[in-house]
Amino acid sequence: MALPNNGIQSTQTLLDAQSHVWNHLFNFISSMSLKCVLQLGIPDIIRKHGKPMTLSELIHSLHLNEAKSGSLERLMRNMINSKFFINVKISEIDEIEGYWLTSASHLLLRDEPLSVRPFALAMLDPILTDPWHHVSEWFKTDDDLNPFVTTHGRTFWEHAGQEPRLNRFFNEGMASDAMLVANVITEECRNVFEGLKSMVDVGGGTGTVAKAVVDTFPGLNCVVLDLPHVVAGCEGTENLTFVAGDMFEYIPPADAVFMKWILHDWPDEKCLKILEKSKQAVSDKERGGKVIIVDMVVDFQKKHEAIETQLFFDMLMMNLTSGRERTEKEWAELFSVAGFTSYKITPVLELRSLIELFP
Repeated sequence: MALPNNGIQSTQTLLDAQSHVWNHLFNFISSMSLKCVLQLGIPDIIRKHGKPMTLSELIHSLHLNEAKSGSLERLMRNMINSKFFINVKISEIDEIEGYWLTSASHLLLRDEPLSVRPFALAMLDPILTDPWHHVSEWFKTDDDLNPFVTTHGRTFWEHAGQEPRLNRFFNEGMASDAMLVANVITEECRNVFEGLKSMVDVGGGTGTVAKAVVDTFPGLNCVVLDLPHVVAGCEGTENLTFVAGDMFEYIPPADAVFMKWILHDWPDEKCLKILEKSKQAVSDKERGGKVIIVDMVVDFQKKHEAIETQLFFDMLMMNLTSGRERTEKEWAELFSVAGFTSYKITPVLELRSLIELFP
């Protein structure tokens, strides 16, 4: 029996379209499978084993019922397809294979200094994933700022201030990402920080980037400015100070203002207020003041996977914070309205860039 055409050119086109829909429909399975692997601690178990592990060895190390063997094999098969693990031959004689780590799963290890494990678990926590079930509901509302507010009844920042678990796992996630960013920028962008005597890390959380910068540049004094519940209990050093405050109200003066993943959290009108306060803080031309921004610059010329990830982040910002990811044109317009004269973009972080902004 012939398939109905429905305006689609051919049967193959129809089947390709169905495959495309299914692939996107079940994309969430990749994320949830990854979460399961992290919660079971599989990357760490394989790393501790020191060599490729067979399925039976992995079952034993996880203390799982042997009846789950087939299911674990299917989970690992999916993760191999997603390039988080590889199959390696252990014995040429009987062709036994074992699971081993890839560069991606190395970033999921607990003791890896640049691990993204806390960030991954934070992004997949129900507090942050539940709002996705209310996006269509949010579109029909007149007042809610974003789907997070529709779901939880208050903004992300208000919720973090009242919910210790959210505050904890979000700070841990941001700190893990900050460690990777700090490692790259202090190695690849030394010229950006050389000569600076003072810097304010706005929204710097628990100070991961600031600590890396002052350790690399001992003559630099840094202030980490963040909300009271974020910096509570943070201990400074001789050249690192934590200050509780509101970036919309006041940013301490310094040679440079640093902001990692701050502006993308906010709509344009809020960004302008932050940029204006930043401009005031670095306005002393004798110090050669500047604003240093680490954020995405959406580039539709990037390879498919990269632009897809940038667009995912743009939707994430819409969902959680009312912010957005911006193209270079959108950044330039924002900088101009805020009164800055020039900027320089260095695409040093693959998906994100380091932007120097000058009064």
